[in-house]
Amino acid sequence: MEATQYIHGYSPKGEAIVSYKLTNKNGAYVQFCNIGAAVTGIGIPDRKGIVKDVVPGYENIMDYFQDAPYLGKTVGRYANRIAGGLFTLNGTKHQLAINNGPNHLHGGPQSMCRQVWVSRIEEGDDAVSFTYASPHGEENYPGNVQVTVTFRWTENNVLTMELRAITDMPTIINLTGHTYFNLAGEGSGPVDDHILQINASKYLPVDKTSIPLGAPAPVEGTPFDFRDPKPIGRDIAMDNEQLRIGNGYDHCWCLPSSDGSMQKAAFLQDPVSGRTLTMRTTQPGIQVYTGNWLDGNGNGKNGIPHKNRHAVALECQNYPDSPNHPEYPNCVLKPGELYLQIIEYDFGIL
Repeated sequence: MEATQYIHGYSPKGEAIVSYKLTNKNGAYVQFCNIGAAVTGIGIPDRKGIVKDVVPGYENIMDYFQDAPYLGKTVGRYANRIAGGLFTLNGTKHQLAINNGPNHLHGGPQSMCRQVWVSRIEEGDDAVSFTYASPHGEENYPGNVQVTVTFRWTENNVLTMELRAITDMPTIINLTGHTYFNLAGEGSGPVDDHILQINASKYLPVDKTSIPLGAPAPVEGTPFDFRDPKPIGRDIAMDNEQLRIGNGYDHCWCLPSSDGSMQKAAFLQDPVSGRTLTMRTTQPGIQVYTGNWLDGNGNGKNGIPHKNRHAVALECQNYPDSPNHPEYPNCVLKPGELYLQIIEYDFGIL
């Protein structure tokens, strides 16, 4: 494994902006930067051995500071939405920032994904770690929380994302990777023909502001049934209220297990190049967002503007608005406990 580090300049606060590249013996690689502990590139070979970057990003690394779509970011403290930005913990109400319609999204407008993390290449040159100390009161979250994300790359094209956190006060937490994928290559066009399979028989219907209505609903007989592989675009234009709300798919599917055991979450394939992605996780859900609002969010690394539905985000995480749904999987982290979740991205060829 070959590991390389690059210095790109400094943030407005004087912090060094650093990126990393890990390349395995097959020439496949992963790239990261310390702005939001972001995945900025993943180069994967196709059937002919041609390596292409399958992750949307920015030409200018400084654009990751002004990153509305959260491209490749590690998001938290609470990924996804919280209704009205309001939750109650141990009898105390907490009002978070409102930054997505009437709701709180991805930790707030100045959350950890907008910050510069402390980073390093791990011994063995096969991993990069990022650490961020989120102070008590940041975006009105309680507790001092330290988050560490370790990305490990293998010779067999498997990227493992390990998410850890500790706190000194009871708080809520939900961390995920917000990486988008186009397995045909970044900027190569829509992902409507990508084949997607989701290991879930239920999903969470949402209200008009994308907050879950309550109990999970069966996917059977709906456009949300991806139990058998099908093209992403096959049902995306159906006359369906849930699809109209998000201008496509932007929903959480409920995975079979919520006990922290490793499980398959999703499978994605580009039928033309043959590139595949199998995702496994310890998380209880996966948010699938088909890039329905990407237009106008800067240029990609190849100079081509980001376009709607030219990539799909697969975000393994807890359920949206869990702090206000005690029946959902636990999202409370207490002092002395370790938050530990794993997301595995296994790339292959068919």
